[in-house]
Amino acid sequence: MNGIMETRTTASAPTLSPDRNLASDIDCDAFVRDIYDQYGSLLVRYAARLLDGDWHKGEDIFQETAARAWKHAQFLGARHESLRPWLFTVTRNLVIDHHRARQVRPLEHMADEELDASSDNTSSTIDAHAVSQALAELNEQQRSVICLMYYLECSAAQAAEHLGIPAGTVKSRAFYAVRALRKALEKQGILGV
Repeated sequence: MNGIMETRTTASAPTLSPDRNLASDIDCDAFVRDIYDQYGSLLVRYAARLLDGDWHKGEDIFQETAARAWKHAQFLGARHESLRPWLFTVTRNLVIDHHRARQVRPLEHMADEELDASSDNTSSTIDAHAVSQALAELNEQQRSVICLMYYLECSAAQAAEHLGIPAGTVKSRAFYAVRALRKALEKQGILGV
């Protein structure tokens, strides 16, 4: 086990000197906007790198980091030199928490037949049936990649781990699976050419 994962240092917010009240001096909304402008892309990239390329989860981690910074805005706003390290430490700790949660509750193994395409409330019943028929026309490898990445919303790295294949192979299969699914839907008259 990685030593980083075993020991967790908490990033406590810098303390406010008792003789100064900064609550009225700091506009929390402007503070959070500045965090998004200055550190948003850096923190999302950092989190995504720690999450094996999962950008969606990286964005979620950044959202949580920004929310925590907002909670401590009155303390962090006056100490600009310690803001960047605090943000990166909080992001790192949230990623570690995510990894620990995944170890406790790993990706569930679900058969492709158990996925129900009709649960999507935005699609009509006819479209859901057509997608189910089109999925049935795909081979097993393509169907499993589509189900993992689009129904269960797994990243390529997570799908690769689940299937026991390299992430590049998952991306390639996903590309060809989407193309085959599109052709099957066009054949049914659902998608226009």
